Amino acid sequence: MRKIFLTIGALALSVSSLLAQENPEIGKSIFKPKNLRTESNKGKFFFFWGYNFSSYAKSDIHFTGPNYDFILHDVKAGDRPTKFGSTYFDPSRLTIPQFNLHFGYYIKDNYSISLGWDHMKYVVDIPQQVKITGYIGDEISTPGIPTGNRAGQYNGEKITVDSAMLTFEHTDGYNFASVGLERYDDIINNRKGQQVLTMESGVDVGLLIPRSDVHLFGEGGNHFWNIAGYGASAKVGLHYRFYKGLYLQGNFKTGWTDLYNIRTTGRRGVDKATQQIWFFENYWALGFRF
Repeated sequence: MRKIFLTIGALALSVSSLLAQENPEIGKSIFKPKNLRTESNKGKFFFFWGYNFSSYAKSDIHFTGPNYDFILHDVKAGDRPTKFGSTYFDPSRLTIPQFNLHFGYYIKDNYSISLGWDHMKYVVDIPQQVKITGYIGDEISTPGIPTGNRAGQYNGEKITVDSAMLTFEHTDGYNFASVGLERYDDIINNRKGQQVLTMESGVDVGLLIPRSDVHLFGEGGNHFWNIAGYGASAKVGLHYRFYKGLYLQGNFKTGWTDLYNIRTTGRRGVDKATQQIWFFENYWALGFRF
């Protein structure tokens, strides 16, 4: 009898060990009290590519350099999405529209870390009326750039900012290079115990690396990429898995960025601008988990 109990105990341990191997640890979903999946994401990688629309809160832009120091207050700006067409399908032109590229790794079943590049575009509306404080000399920068009737001391007066005074764009682009942490919660699983619809939430921190097209009183250009600042964001979205590792993703992201080194005239170490921007981004992407 003792041998029978020992044999049954050994079989029970073997079965429990086998079940533990066949049913890896699955992260608990906030939407489901029970784990219904039979596969874990831990140790897998993912990649996605997509396109975005973005909008921006009003912000102050502070310009400084020789013989000038002024702030344009509550400046309006928008994005510049590429019109839908062949550009989105031409491999040599895929980076022209506002795109999102992310690559990540599942450190647990329902948590991942990722590297991302969000290529947004930021364009100040020209012309527009804004308040201005500070001063502008008759000639600014070195060598001098004439400022015409814009010279003077300002204490909150409204002025019209036109193309003769300013062009200000991060159109190639307003690039957010980030490291992210994401969490995933099952909403719908199929009969095989696979994820179908999943909610993603997470945070990103990183650097702003814009290529800014700025002209100040006619002087400037489309400058080369530079590390202009840093930022952080929060995001939430949905993944719809439609075939094996392929999924569609739709996310909303909001973030704050501090750009403390924006190139203006192109005279490095002489002229610059600073700006803090709140952005709101919606992106859609095609992803692959492997």
